[in-house]
Amino acid sequence: MSEKSRKIVEVLNGKTVSPPPLWLMRQAGRYLPEYRATRAEAGSFLDLCYSPELATEVTLQPIRRYGFDAAILFSDILVIPDALKRNVRFEEGHGPRLDPIDVDGILALKEDGVLDHLRPVIEAVGRIRGALPDETALLGFCGAPWTVATYMIAGHGTPDQAPARLFAYREPKAFARLLDMLADLSADYLVAQIDAGADAVQIFDSWAGVLGETEFADYALRPVRRIVDSVKARRPGARIIAFAKGAGLLLRSYRQETRADAIGLDWSVPLSFAAELQKDGPVQGNLDPMRVVAGGAALDTGVDAILQALGNGPLIFNLGHGITPQADPDHVTRLVARVRGETP
Repeated sequence: MSEKSRKIVEVLNGKTVSPPPLWLMRQAGRYLPEYRATRAEAGSFLDLCYSPELATEVTLQPIRRYGFDAAILFSDILVIPDALKRNVRFEEGHGPRLDPIDVDGILALKEDGVLDHLRPVIEAVGRIRGALPDETALLGFCGAPWTVATYMIAGHGTPDQAPARLFAYREPKAFARLLDMLADLSADYLVAQIDAGADAVQIFDSWAGVLGETEFADYALRPVRRIVDSVKARRPGARIIAFAKGAGLLLRSYRQETRADAIGLDWSVPLSFAAELQKDGPVQGNLDPMRVVAGGAALDTGVDAILQALGNGPLIFNLGHGITPQADPDHVTRLVARVRGETP
């Protein structure tokens, strides 16, 4: 089956598809009982990410249950820092932890062996593509350099990522070096995913919203543009979605200057502005994940508003961020049926 028959690829090529194709960020995750069972089998979270067999299984679970139009590789944005030997670990109740990096640490980073370390993830991509229905797209992904750098510098996530912002002001050369290294490694990683069978890839910048206008241009936009340019120079047919959570009005320049094929929209983006952005190309989003938790009328009205505002243009239906662990799987069934105009 040609890639044009995969609806999400059609949208990324600029076509309007009705009803729009959909997938959900974190669609394989803790809200699903089958995921929790596999996660317990794996041991640690990183063991799950680095097991091609188990990563394939959890990637396929939501496809079996819901029939989404795309599967997204199960992994984590911090596998590149892990490959750079930053001692990444996931602590229950605290999230990711790393050894904080300083200027000397940045200068000592070595890129050798990163893709070898990530080889199990690439193997999972090939396995997933082979197991998916022909009509289902496969998405790969990476973390954006700014977001990944914030974790590397602080050693964990913070509400406003102040440690990384302060470091960038005090040590601009070292910070630029870190962003460039992460961008180049991320581009290599995405090319490897595409070569293994990914139909498209997404770049996640979950912490873009804490940046001012100048900083956004330097720390969020420029490195993502570097990734996009590098990937497309080597794989001209690559399709890339860029998601800068909280970017607001800066999404206009972000779309134009990163040259991404589509931009992801978080739930705070007004639908009127989303419709303006859609005039320049495909958009993805942007249902509030709390509407999935609430279910019922809150879910229905949220879905309907997006379809009314954006359904007549190139749209990939998605949430405005990842599905939360407290979401009821039955509410996701209702969401899928609502988007597709079916009876749940």
